[in-house]
Formats: sequence, structure tokens, C-alpha cells
Amino acid sequence: MTCAAPLLALRGITKHFGAALALAEVHFSLHPGEIHALCGENGAGKSTLMKIIDGIYQPDAGDIVLHGQKVVIDGPAHAMRLGIGLVHQEIALCGDATVAENILMSQVSAGRRTWMNYTELNARAAAILKRLGQDIDPQRRVEALSLSQQQLVEIAKALSLDCKVLILDEPTAALTAVESVALLRVLHDLKAQGIGIIYISHRMAEIFEHGDRITVLRDGRSVFCGVLAQTSPDALVRCMVGRDLGHYYPPKREQSAGDAALSECLLEVQDIADGERVHGVSFTLRRGEILGIAGLMGAGRSELAESVCGLRRTRRGVVRLQGKPLAISQYADALRHGIAYLCEDRKAAGVFLGMSVAQNICAMALRRVSSRWGLVQGAAERLLATEFGARLRIRSDGVAAKVANLSGGNQQKVAIAKLLVTKPSVLLMDEPTRGVDVGAKSEIHHILRGLADQGVGVIVISSELPEVIGLCDRALVIHEGRVAGELAANEMTEERLLRLASGLSAQEDA
Repeated sequence: MTCAAPLLALRGITKHFGAALALAEVHFSLHPGEIHALCGENGAGKSTLMKIIDGIYQPDAGDIVLHGQKVVIDGPAHAMRLGIGLVHQEIALCGDATVAENILMSQVSAGRRTWMNYTELNARAAAILKRLGQDIDPQRRVEALSLSQQQLVEIAKALSLDCKVLILDEPTAALTAVESVALLRVLHDLKAQGIGIIYISHRMAEIFEHGDRITVLRDGRSVFCGVLAQTSPDALVRCMVGRDLGHYYPPKREQSAGDAALSECLLEVQDIADGERVHGVSFTLRRGEILGIAGLMGAGRSELAESVCGLRRTRRGVVRLQGKPLAISQYADALRHGIAYLCEDRKAAGVFLGMSVAQNICAMALRRVSSRWGLVQGAAERLLATEFGARLRIRSDGVAAKVANLSGGNQQKVAIAKLLVTKPSVLLMDEPTRGVDVGAKSEIHHILRGLADQGVGVIVISSELPEVIGLCDRALVIHEGRVAGELAANEMTEERLLRLASGLSAQEDA
């Protein structure tokens, strides 16, 4: 594979943003029929490098060589004509347009026809989606799709181009395990056709299973390039973060016979249903426990969490906290009782990007930083935000910094801090480490375990099965809005979780 001449080569790429050095003499090569992983912590320069390849940014120094010829890429449209397709981590679709119109947008725009043959357009889009193993209706409006379905449309949009270089920035971050398998199968088909794939991901298991080579960026510099088969995960993590993370997952707390705290039922959900996606789910959460909730996309995991905390109207069911039934008709009721929820899409509903770190952290506890006349006191706000920023090790230029300027991992920690300020006894965390780098993931895992050790009950909804297995004390598996099974820590394997999530019985699993 690597004996062939590089399809794409970057030589000494350097990029400044004002006085800040984003990339420093980065070298990178991509061969035909190769999946080349690009890794590094958030802020390491991965996205900047990809935007240079896509023509969004121009390098200050260095050369881009495509098919053996130096090129200057003037913009994304030029990159597209050169056979370079980029799927961004952030979804950029037209919500009021159909799936087919989004997938084939470049062809629709280039046609300049008065009349569009929508039968042909929909058929072409359906064929592309079929390559991804999806049956999404091409006539459906994108705004009606779930987050993971929108990600699949973004990928289908890139596959509609006759590209030779395909860049995927966290393509499976919003996908379930089954969807990820379908996507990666397509990538191997493209690889067999000689397409070079640059694969940016924080999922180590995925990288080692499907990648051929890997380049690691740290602080804007390429610090390692090698064959994945000759590299260990531990060495790679050390290379990325510049330090040894120790235990990636914190040790689980073992319950002794006399440990009454871990035996105490903190939260009880009985026969909760919304009439649409959740159908009579019951479970318990013990004090100091991390309970995982696994399942496929559309299984009703997020809807279950929303039903518990008042963000979704329910038709029946009882929620008890320490044995007392709660009347929760809206999210404010849940917060008042000490139940807080972190949604899966932090940028849409987890943080206020245009506001400061301090304003975000204190947004749900304004009474703690306001005068008796209801005016926010800046000094009190900064003090409280500084306290929680230190507890969660939020890295920023101070609490006055805008959240939009923080890395993904630090944005997520701000979203978590915003909940912790409310002093919750129960935390529902929907995809708490989605789209964050390996170092930030480990830190968030330790934060959640630390909260559990303090007696908080933590529920973690995750599409990453290794995370459920490595972090959680117990796992509840949801299939089509119902509980398919429950596994203790020593019973959890990816195969068992997937079987239950797919609707197979526990007897078949045995």
C-alpha cells in the first residue's frame, strides 16, 4: 500500500492566527487505498490542517502536493473539483431542504435548471443512502431528522462526489455501534477502490481496528507517524497528551457487605411511558452508582431520560426520589428536586456559546450569585465560576472567556459544571464524552466517578460500548422503548450488550 506514490502530501505546513501558532511545519502523507488516522487532543491542530486541505484556510508556509503536483487550493469548491471531499464534525445542512436536495446540493446548484427532476434526484439520493445501509426517506426534510441521521446525510453528501481524497472529521461521534459498523464497511469498500481516507476520531478501538497508519498532532506539530499494527494504544495516548494518563477508566467502587450507602435506592422509575418512544420502563438507581444505559439509535434512550426529568410529557409512570413520589411536569421541577440532565448536543442545548464561562456555569443557579433585588453580582458570579472551573480543571483564558473559544472537551466540562452548581443528587448524562479527545474523556470519566464516590447517583447514556463497560457499575439495555436486559459490571461484554440492544434474548446470549 505505502509503496505507491502518495496521493496527497503536505510538506512543512505552517499556519498562524494572529500571534497564535496553530500549525508548525506539519508533514503528512496519504496513499491510495489507505485509511490514515489523524489524532490529537482538541486544539492540537487537526481541524486547521483539514481546512487547509479543503481550501478554507491558506497556509503561511509549506506545500500541498496532490497526484505529484504542487497545488494551491482556493476554496472548498476548488477542493471538490480536485477530488477532495470533507465531512465536517459540525453538521452543516439546510434544515428546510430535503435529504435528497442536501445530498446532491452541488449538482442541484450547478444545474441551473428551471425544472428539477425530483424523481431522478430522490432515486440517486436513495442509492447513495443504501450504500450506507440506510433507508432514510430522501423526500424528508433534514430538520425532522435526528442528530445521527443528519450525520449520515453529511457523509452521504460527501460520497455523492467523485472524490479521490475523503476526509472524515469524527464521522461516528453521533452514531450508534450498528450504524458505525455500516459506515466503516462502506469506507473499506471505498478503500478497495483506491480512495485515500483521512480519518479523524477520538475512538481508539475504532482507529486500531480499521486504520492503516496514524499521524499524531500535539500543539500544532506532527509528533508521530507510524503503522497502527506496530503501535500500542497506551503508547499512542502518551504521544497525544504528552503524559501518562494512568488508568483511562477510574476503578469502580466495590460494594462490601456492610456498605449501606451503595445499597440505598436513590431513584426509582416505575412503568414510565410517553406513548411514542418509551413503553413502560422501570429501573432503579442506587446512591453512589454509575448506571449505564445502552441501546441502538432510536431505541428511546434519550427520550427515557427526558421523560424522567420533565423535558418530555409522559402518559403514565412514577418517579420516586428516596422513596417519595415526585410531581415533575417540567424540567424546573426536576432541578428543584435535585435531578439534572445533560443533553447529547452540547452546542445546541448544553452551553451558551456566545456567553462567558462564568455566565454559563452560573446560568442555572442565578439565586446563588444575585442580590436580594435579583441583580447578578459580577464578583459572586466570577467567584463561583472560578471554584467550579478549578474543580473540573476547565482550561480557558479565565472565566470571562467565551465558551465558543474553548476546546470541545472544555465546553463539555463547562456544561457539566453548570449542572453541578445546582447541587444535584441525580445526574442524567446523555453522551457525556461525545466529540471530545482522549485526555478530556478520561478526565470526564474521573469526574463522574468522583461524583459517585460523593454519593451522587449518575446515569450515563452512551453509544460507546467500551465506555459503558469501562465506566459503569451496571448497565440497562433499551430496545424499542423497553428494557431488554440488565447486566452487572462483571457480566458486561460488547457482544452481550449488542445482542440485547438488537432485541435478542438473554437466553440466546448465553
